[in-house]
Amino acid sequence: MNVRPTAVAGSFYPGESASLSAQVDSYLGNVRRQALGTRPKAIIVPHAGFIYSGPIAASAYALLEQGRDSIRRVILAGPAHRVYVPGVAVSSASAFDSPLGSVPVDRETVERLKALPFVQVSDAAHALEHSLEVHLPFLQSVLGAFSLVPLVVGDADPEEMARVFEAVWGDEETLIVVSSDLSHYLPYESARRRDRRTVESILALEARIDPEEACGAMPINGLLTLARRRGLSIELLDLRNSGDTAGDRSRVVGYAAFALREP
Repeated sequence: MNVRPTAVAGSFYPGESASLSAQVDSYLGNVRRQALGTRPKAIIVPHAGFIYSGPIAASAYALLEQGRDSIRRVILAGPAHRVYVPGVAVSSASAFDSPLGSVPVDRETVERLKALPFVQVSDAAHALEHSLEVHLPFLQSVLGAFSLVPLVVGDADPEEMARVFEAVWGDEETLIVVSSDLSHYLPYESARRRDRRTVESILALEARIDPEEACGAMPINGLLTLARRRGLSIELLDLRNSGDTAGDRSRVVGYAAFALREP
């Protein structure tokens, strides 16, 4: 069995299952009472170490608990940090490992996506990539059994990413997760101003986010392009940065969480 092992367990998040479950449950518990509204079709969530962005990500994941018995497939798209990817990279793995257990890959959907000319197989792109891996413990905590379609996104343009998401959109059994942080290493107040402008563009469904504004700009722009066509609404759930959570304020990284819902 070809399983993609963890790469950042023990660094970005606890590598031992009991402590990892306790940390995720703590984050979710802090926001469950605020998790109102219908279950989203798609979420945008940050992907830093849990002590930095975990509380922000939890604001979106808590909304998914009501879909525990209906969500069976998760399309997880995040930016390439380690390897250049021309377009979108899928994996040849049959499962992705996690301290909470392995998550099976939806090989049928992956094979269909490979028919798109800008989608390629690159296990190297997935091997050390944290932008997907850090979401697995949250997904495993809020959902029942589900399969994964992991996508590492390189220089795919908004229309290409919209085609990917359209091809896998499905019905209530399918959830779209886009992984992205916001600005990187600005002073605290400068980051707050820049991130606020970025958030305003995202809330307006303007598919013109730049990688300097959000490292997951490419999948965000694709999702926003399709959201506008399909008439989705969008809600900001949380907006903070590492200076608010666990870091100093001289050089911070921005985080936001959004929920997108079908009409």
